[in-house]
Amino acid sequence: MTELVRGTPGLVRAVNDRAALHLLLRQGPLTRPEISRLTGLSKPTASQVLARLEGAGLVVGNGLRTGLPGRVPETYRVNAAAAYATAVDVTPDRIAVRTADLAGAVLGEAEAPVPAGPGREALVEALRAALALAPAPRPPRRVVVGVQGAVDPTTGRLAYASEEDMAAWLFPDVERTLAEALGLPVRIENDVNLAAVAERAHAAADCPDFVLLWADEGLGAALVIGGRLHRGHFGGAGEVGYLPLPGAPTAREAGHPYGRHGYQELAGGEAIRDLLHAHGVPGADFTETVTEAVRRAGAGPGTGAGAGAGAGGRGMAGAGAAAMAGAGSGTPESVEAARAGLAAVAGRLASGLASIVTVVDPGLVVLAGRLCAAGGEPLRALVERELHALAHSRARIRLSAVTGNPVLAGALDLALTAVRDEVFGGPPPVTPCP
Repeated sequence: MTELVRGTPGLVRAVNDRAALHLLLRQGPLTRPEISRLTGLSKPTASQVLARLEGAGLVVGNGLRTGLPGRVPETYRVNAAAAYATAVDVTPDRIAVRTADLAGAVLGEAEAPVPAGPGREALVEALRAALALAPAPRPPRRVVVGVQGAVDPTTGRLAYASEEDMAAWLFPDVERTLAEALGLPVRIENDVNLAAVAERAHAAADCPDFVLLWADEGLGAALVIGGRLHRGHFGGAGEVGYLPLPGAPTAREAGHPYGRHGYQELAGGEAIRDLLHAHGVPGADFTETVTEAVRRAGAGPGTGAGAGAGAGGRGMAGAGAAAMAGAGSGTPESVEAARAGLAAVAGRLASGLASIVTVVDPGLVVLAGRLCAAGGEPLRALVERELHALAHSRARIRLSAVTGNPVLAGALDLALTAVRDEVFGGPPPVTPCP
């Protein structure tokens, strides 16, 4: 039996209003009888809820629903213009911006130059210029900014970020300072964490406990436990590029905790390019070498949400060979060299993942970033084989299923969630009050 929420009349009204708003957001437009039926509220109560929400400007009429027998009912929807949210993705090369209304419809998207100088004034001006390229009719209620680093909540500073790439961001209390300068609520989030947020509706939609490995020029990971991001006490959960691994220099040997060492030096983009060059696979950068290795090995990269979806436990030992069972391209020697090179790439990626999955025990690992996209299904299958040989884990391995920019998608998801919770008065209630 469902336990009803009890409280003051004001609390009951707030819970019912919130239930109706989230319902309209998911399934609208809806009629009064449909809102009554789907929420379990009586028809008079549903009418009172709609009247309050219309009066608050949160719900608007959406016209009559014709083509049905009997009285023609009016439909209602969430007022998408009631609030706006903005997502920002900052890289060393550009600032990308995307703005959406309360219903999630994208109103504008643009790119702008990075700060011209290292100071905070230059950063504020660059962000202000970028936000102006994707404006909303009113200032956004929340701006979420994805960066290559993470804010340490104990200091308010951006950590795990290089001065070379993020010099303009390295000042105290960075979130509060930017919020005050821009006159907007600003939240700064690690870019790989945002990619994982976006993946919750795609490759990880059926798994609340997953790890996302971002393999690109740099390496990073995001941990989602019980459907929630795990950021760590100092904000650095998932900064696996610094993970000590056999075969890679240690922080002591590199002479600096953020120097060239660990997992990054073993499986980062530059290291993978050099590894494949050693196997005779050409390419100007890691994406070209991985793509060429897959081509020579005899299988095109697989993409999409279903890639690897059926992968199970240790019975996948032959998956890598099956993924590259084609004839290959080139001489027999070059084909075998490419296959050996891809297997070595997978082994390096799996060596770091083995430590992660042993500690976290996720149900799923999502492979993301340009390196994994270039390797596609052949690389995914090889990583799965190697991981299950190295670690006592039954985690499934899937390729990212997010199209477009996953950092912007995740940032907009977080921004919209915050705005809706603020405007609606909180997340969807477990059950409305009759």
